[in-house]
Amino acid sequence: MGIKYRDVTFDRFIYVAAKRQRLYLIDGDEIVKSYPVSTAKKGIGNKSGTFQTPQGLHIIAEKVGGDLESMSIIKNKMPTGSKANVVSEPRSTDRDLITSRILHLRGLENNINAGEGCDSYSRGIFIHGTHEEGLIGTPASKGCVRMSNADVMDLFDRAEVGIFVVILNN
Repeated sequence: MGIKYRDVTFDRFIYVAAKRQRLYLIDGDEIVKSYPVSTAKKGIGNKSGTFQTPQGLHIIAEKVGGDLESMSIIKNKMPTGSKANVVSEPRSTDRDLITSRILHLRGLENNINAGEGCDSYSRGIFIHGTHEEGLIGTPASKGCVRMSNADVMDLFDRAEVGIFVVILNN
């Protein structure tokens, strides 16, 4: 069947519904998997430096951490050798740790999420694990799409580099 977004039709993709704080892996007209997520505390927006989650059409440009243990801390897309402790309560630790896996997004829409001043890839917009699992389901990130560690590891195994990712504020 296929889904059309702007001028692109695709059968298998990831859909992030920011208002719902959900990420869906979709194949054809079937939701293969649904996960709770945490998008930006400052809402949806595409400009660099806003700490907002960018909307629009993206792809997974690269995957990082496939051989790491759960809760491994990743910095600059490299494992640090340290592990984080899960914070299960719904509170911020004032640290934005990236844990377990990274799916690095590249925007595909010029002047929306690709290009000067709005480029999702150069902004370092990821789908990634977090130690603040108690905040999953509420806007809490600095622009990325946060997931529980078990969920991001599951999505990592299911989603290939090049899969489309659509982020919308609904």
